[in-house]
Amino acid sequence: MKLIFAGTPAFAAQALEALIAAGHMVCCALTKPDRPAGRRLHAQASPVKLLAIRHGIRVLQPASLRDAVIRDELRAMASDVMVVAAYGLILPQAVLDIPKSGALNIHASLLPRWRGAAPIQRALLAGDAETGITIMRMDAGLDTGPMLLRESCAIGTEDDAGSLRDRLARLGARLIVTALERLQEGHLVEQPQPQDGVTYARKIEKAEVRIDWRLPAPALSRLVRAFSPLPGAVTMLDGREIKIWRVRESMAAPASPGCGLPGEIRAVSDETVRVACGSGELDLMELQRPGGKRLPIAEFLRGFPLSKGARFDS
Repeated sequence: MKLIFAGTPAFAAQALEALIAAGHMVCCALTKPDRPAGRRLHAQASPVKLLAIRHGIRVLQPASLRDAVIRDELRAMASDVMVVAAYGLILPQAVLDIPKSGALNIHASLLPRWRGAAPIQRALLAGDAETGITIMRMDAGLDTGPMLLRESCAIGTEDDAGSLRDRLARLGARLIVTALERLQEGHLVEQPQPQDGVTYARKIEKAEVRIDWRLPAPALSRLVRAFSPLPGAVTMLDGREIKIWRVRESMAAPASPGCGLPGEIRAVSDETVRVACGSGELDLMELQRPGGKRLPIAEFLRGFPLSKGARFDS
């Protein structure tokens, strides 16, 4: 099929690669404009742009799709379908209507749960046992269109946003190829989303990454996993910001009541730094100090000693 692809991060690039491998003609890749990145803030191309360039696919990077000029360019391509995956820009109905068969979206949740911008992080924060991929036909609403394909994926106790994203990217790439095969054959069946079970995965706010040690240990473990590898869960010690990348709920005998304020370091060893929470304790396994690298706890302690009785702040 002749298609327009719209996507930006690595999650989307995996789907684009699968579509190319399946023999579809990708006449254009829409992706967000290059963004400053790194310490020197050099403009950095998205994974979708880099992949498209390698395959000789035309790249368009409009700041908005409300411009009549970009719409005319898309119409001139006479595409059969648009495939959208984590694009990052609003697609007006006038753009969705340009391809002959409309636009199909690869959404990283089991709709109608977690409509919106951050479905993977929200599923982890909520402690969901499973998530998945929904291939849906796009409409003007926020992930409200009819479902075309849907497949679940278990969330493991060790999963973070990175590992879960990678599995969902592979699943989404496989399902979108299947969806286009069925579309060509005329066997793609639409199913309206149920009215029950709707939740919204709002964008992650900066304040959410700060650890509130008054919360229970299981909730804080989910928070750390939800914000790894980006942007990282943050705590403070003596005015210095420390990022926490990997934790586990402590299996040590619980502290006696009143012996350990939330955020207080209860034990320090080469294997772990054990910290009191609102209830339960967390073992910190991988940390990062300002200007440093992510390090296993033993290496971190060699350059940044921590003492029993010290207390982290939010």
